[in-house]
Amino acid sequence: MSDTAPVKQQSTVAFYGQAVASFGVAMAAMTLGIYFLDADAWVRGFLAIGVLYLVTSCFTLAKVIRDRQEAGQIVSRVDQARLEKILAEHDPFQKL
Repeated sequence: MSDTAPVKQQSTVAFYGQAVASFGVAMAAMTLGIYFLDADAWVRGFLAIGVLYLVTSCFTLAKVIRDRQEAGQIVSRVDQARLEKILAEHDPFQKL
């Protein structure tokens, strides 16, 4: 196999905190905006359900994209290991 260790792709604490804070601010702003909207209760309810559906869809999409990327990395590592094994076993001076 390869002597090089796989590089871990990890977010910094600051980036993680910024993402969480941004999500919190956006949800709070939408919640307050819908709550104080000058409209009937059913309109506010419809908008609130729409926002919740959008949020859950975004989380699902992000997870699917991440899972697909991780699966591609695993396949790439397996292919790389197979290639290294073939190259290690190959004798260029062997007669065909």
